Amino acid sequence: MSYHSNTYKHPWSGIVGRVAEWLANSDKLANARYAVMSRIPFLTLESDVTNVVYLTWLIDIEAAQALVPAGTRLWQRAGKTPFTVLTYRHGHFGPAVLGPFRRLFPSPMQSNWRLYLEETSNDASPISTVFFLKNVMNSLVYTLGTRIFSDVLPTHLAAQFSHRTDGSTFESKILSGEGSSPSLICSARLASTKSLASQFTAVFGTWQNAVEYLSGQEAAVAHVKRLNRLVVAEIQLPIDLSQVLPLDASANATKCSLLEHLPPANGPFCFVVPNVKFRVLSERML
Repeated sequence: MSYHSNTYKHPWSGIVGRVAEWLANSDKLANARYAVMSRIPFLTLESDVTNVVYLTWLIDIEAAQALVPAGTRLWQRAGKTPFTVLTYRHGHFGPAVLGPFRRLFPSPMQSNWRLYLEETSNDASPISTVFFLKNVMNSLVYTLGTRIFSDVLPTHLAAQFSHRTDGSTFESKILSGEGSSPSLICSARLASTKSLASQFTAVFGTWQNAVEYLSGQEAAVAHVKRLNRLVVAEIQLPIDLSQVLPLDASANATKCSLLEHLPPANGPFCFVVPNVKFRVLSERML
């Protein structure tokens, strides 16, 4: 699987998969949607997200830079840049305008795979921004919905997706099957102290600084291949740092398919956000 491409491939063969691939990869459909929706107000989306598990590795900047479009600079310190996988369950993900009726919408699981930008382009706002490499969900309806109605969230459907906790251990499993989803296996336990490994201390200084930077994004960017342009979405994720809990996951307990294509990395820095209100406020081309 290429991390330079977000072409959708269904996890299983058959008529459903062929139809899903046509809908997800249709440039004509995407261009028609953009022509209409770029001229009307953006419909704010909202979700009551729970159990957001962050896994972050420090990877070589040169290897990471090859994963983003030319001219897009990644945030770095001493030749290293953070790569984060965050996995969570939505809480009735749908239009905010529906108010209490949003509870009629489902609560799919999602995983975002991202890098952190120093800057995006000359007309980008000076706010903390991430670059989406991959997005994964366990719902075909939401996967196709994000692809048909948005450019910033090119989502892939996992063949298997579980994300659960017993209160002290958080386990995530994402398997791609025959599809284009990346794969992840992780088991992390609540830690007794808020501490950083030496390589993360060198980059962030303190545990709180690391958590604040890694979770404090205000915008997300993705590359739109058919237009060869970047699209940015303004997001709102007001995380209360006092509620964030430290996790411990050894390198042996974690497998991430993207890391197989990069120089060796140390074990991940982990934490969990128990709950947060997530909102998507806007989307526009850069």
